[in-house]
Amino acid sequence: MSRPTEATPMSEAALARWHAVVESRDPAGLRDLIAEEAVFRSPAVHTPQEGRETVVGYLTAAFTVLGPGLAYEREWLGADSAVLQFRTEVGGLQVSGVDMITWDTEGRIVDFTVMVRPAKALQAVIEHMGAELLRMLEAADPR
Repeated sequence: MSRPTEATPMSEAALARWHAVVESRDPAGLRDLIAEEAVFRSPAVHTPQEGRETVVGYLTAAFTVLGPGLAYEREWLGADSAVLQFRTEVGGLQVSGVDMITWDTEGRIVDFTVMVRPAKALQAVIEHMGAELLRMLEAADPR
């Protein structure tokens, strides 16, 4: 088991950049925060989703689905990572969750893992995220 590490100026700056993008609700700022080789681990998808564009897509959809009600309640910050506890509402259900974020030495996100509870809320998130990702794909490639 690894020991907790202290926050660093880099991790504090990286977390501040993340919070600024979340507060703006503007996904245009995401691309600069995500490393090329980033990985997104969703509670709804078994396999890790890899690559900057994929991670940006998932996070963009999450901004829409989790909406303006998304609020971080607690956070734990280490040398290259943070754990952020959040709450929101999706489909009329209260959602509690945790974002676990790891940064590289340049302060770009390399790993983003999400956990959601309770199970009924997770099902609502899965349903709404699936619909939003499909809508985004169709908008990007209207045939």
